[in-house]
Amino acid sequence: MREARPWRTFRWFKGQQHYSGTYWSATMGDHVIYESRLELGRLLFADFAPEVRHIVAQPFLLKTDVDGKIRKHIPDYLLLTDDGPVVVDVKPRRWRQKPEVAFTFAWTREAVASRGWQYEVWSEPDPHVLENIRFLAGYRRDWLFDPDLVAALRTADLDGMPLGDAFRLLPECPQPLVKSAALHLLWSGQRAYDAGRLDEYDSRFGITAELPVSEWEGHDPEQLTSEEFEEVWDSARQRITARPS
Repeated sequence: MREARPWRTFRWFKGQQHYSGTYWSATMGDHVIYESRLELGRLLFADFAPEVRHIVAQPFLLKTDVDGKIRKHIPDYLLLTDDGPVVVDVKPRRWRQKPEVAFTFAWTREAVASRGWQYEVWSEPDPHVLENIRFLAGYRRDWLFDPDLVAALRTADLDGMPLGDAFRLLPECPQPLVKSAALHLLWSGQRAYDAGRLDEYDSRFGITAELPVSEWEGHDPEQLTSEEFEEVWDSARQRITARPS
């Protein structure tokens, strides 16, 4: 099952209503296909999750008798995790209540559970969390980072340190390289990061270090100096905390 090839192939055509493509997964060290932008979102979450060890797209065809009729379904993903296999179907929230969709997911869940596996129907996530993970995914390719620099940051006492201070921690190294390596550590889970704690914006390691990409005011954080980074971060944080709940 780990080496299963996608059951379907996809093609592009003029006027199609969804966007298919391939995503280079750090977990797999290879490309994984998706058939919609929503599926790409699920891939990003899976690639970011440290408990996911393997990702298979369109892993198998389910075929079973339901109420005297043969039913078939191809799940979108199979995730092999520390807690066991998870079969995933991705579907927009507005479609999940359609009778035919709900019926398919119901018998699929039963079939998956009969093997002792988990089943998940995944819909639109919190957009801020998705933006954060998409931003950090730009730092997922570990061979692009100096291993000695990454090791120096990994062994440093970064807990509770403001990001700006972390970016200046190794003055003998070019600051853009230090900044990139620090963000790579956040992506790879080698430093504490909680992409879901959107109510606690704080630019410190070990607490939470997220900021929706929409709050960067058109700036590229990779091109900012530490002072500019802190200024944009603090400004956005003040706007966020001032918003009515």
